Amino acid sequence: MNQEEIDKAAKKLWDYHHMNHKLEKADCILVLGSHDTRIAERGAQLLLEGWAPLLIYSGGVGRLTEGLWNKPEAEVFADIAIKLGVPKEKIIIENKSTNTGENIIFTMKILEAKKLSPDSFIVVQKPYMERRAFATFKKHLPDKKILVTSPQISFEDYPNGKISKDDMINIMAGDLQRIEIYPEKGFQIPQEIPEDVWKAYETLVKAGYDQHLIKE
Repeated sequence: MNQEEIDKAAKKLWDYHHMNHKLEKADCILVLGSHDTRIAERGAQLLLEGWAPLLIYSGGVGRLTEGLWNKPEAEVFADIAIKLGVPKEKIIIENKSTNTGENIIFTMKILEAKKLSPDSFIVVQKPYMERRAFATFKKHLPDKKILVTSPQISFEDYPNGKISKDDMINIMAGDLQRIEIYPEKGFQIPQEIPEDVWKAYETLVKAGYDQHLIKE
């Protein structure tokens, strides 16, 4: 299989993972921690543009950030936001979670302790994890309004010195598998996967992009 065929299949997954939500003002912006600091910048940008009055960074130390930084993802992200001009008092940090479900559960506990009860969230995630973030949030918070966004970067431009194209494709394939199997485990709401998207996934797995698959 040549690179052109791989890229075509990968782009199919990339497009599917995007929710293409139109931004609306919300009660808060919730940024999910990761190894990609562009997520932190996107959250800060949205706060500074006035889309919400509160910015939450959620993330402890995950498998992709273990050993990368000397403190949790949320704290690294908050430092970035403050350097970009976000007032410290507008930031809430949740620094214990290690997956999306915990991002939600632990963040809601902090908000409850602060006597805050937002009805609408702008969730910020990597472009190729938008759909899984949405499906997970709607499972845990079915009555809340959830809009998902990500850094506004193309498939071609997303890989950089820290995230290679192969890493990105492996993660996208793993996320598609989770969209398929997680609803029956109670982790997410079901999401329809078009036949051409599933075939693209199978093409990538056959080509060796299986490093982030759950081995069942």
